[in-house]
Amino acid sequence: MDQKEILEKVDHTLLTQTATWAEIKQICDDAVQYGTASVCIPASYVKRTKEYVGDKMAVCTVIGFPNGYATTAVKVFEAKDAIQNGADEIDMVINLGYVKDGLYDLQLEEIKQVKAACGSRILKVIIETCLLTEEEKIKMCEVVTKSGADFIKTSTGFSTAGATFEDVALFKKHVGPNVKIKAAGGIQTMDDAEKFVSLGASRLGTSRIIKLIKKEEAHGY
Repeated sequence: MDQKEILEKVDHTLLTQTATWAEIKQICDDAVQYGTASVCIPASYVKRTKEYVGDKMAVCTVIGFPNGYATTAVKVFEAKDAIQNGADEIDMVINLGYVKDGLYDLQLEEIKQVKAACGSRILKVIIETCLLTEEEKIKMCEVVTKSGADFIKTSTGFSTAGATFEDVALFKKHVGPNVKIKAAGGIQTMDDAEKFVSLGASRLGTSRIIKLIKKEEAHGY
């Protein structure tokens, strides 16, 4: 797999609490230059970012982020607000308390409501694998498959760990054919990225791949 093929699957991400507009503009410029799938940025920057990139790049943002315990109504409002501001894709965090309580019907309903708010736009569902048991992960594969969401996503990158090869392989085994997979958090190298893709990931949430490429270019590799 060549570098271009990997970059086409990258959601070039900047979600740090201190992210500035200058930094957001820079990742947008890099995303356009290197041909990534999208930029993934805080909701407060969506309108300005969409005005900046226009049709040159898909804009993704996050809702219920990073803890997921906002009410469903709040998540629906966040999604609608982000879309009104120009978001092309939404990454939502599930209510992990619902999962721990076994309230999968409530979690399914929440995802359905957010997907309804998204309409034709892509919805990715972050299940924060590092906080779940294998049984809970499998159950959430079933829930996301039933929900109509477009992707299941491993991690926020803000918890105890990020994506693992084992979790992506588990997703591939248990999600329906209508659900794609996004690996996020801790993707350090091109080899990591290629391995995640080979295991079934269609998207990669990372800030490091382009930084790595730019560093190699600067050193003439």
